[in-house]
Amino acid sequence: MMLLPAGTKVHLALGHTDMRKGIDGLATMVQEVLREDSFSGHLFAFRGRNARIIKILFWDGSGLCLFTKRMEHGGFVWPSVHQVGESVTLSHAQLAMLIEGIDWRRPEQQWKPRKAG
Repeated sequence: MMLLPAGTKVHLALGHTDMRKGIDGLATMVQEVLREDSFSGHLFAFRGRNARIIKILFWDGSGLCLFTKRMEHGGFVWPSVHQVGESVTLSHAQLAMLIEGIDWRRPEQQWKPRKAG
């Protein structure tokens, strides 16, 4: 489970991103393409072309951080709409599901009680 400060937004960049970009390239993309502040403390998630790699950029108050994950099997679920320059906002729970490779758009409930008591 991820613990993020209250009020932290998670922005999922639509489309795919060149995963050769590092901290500076992604920070510039946040500012110029998404038109957001790279140093806001919010998280900005980017997906590679084949959906097996994600990078998450965030400012922790003292420096830019970059989280990268590569799925060995399967891929990361991303919105099918790809309009460059736009993003989708996720909840913290949806981000946790995304990182685990779960379809955050339609999560399945694992267990449901048959009756109360």
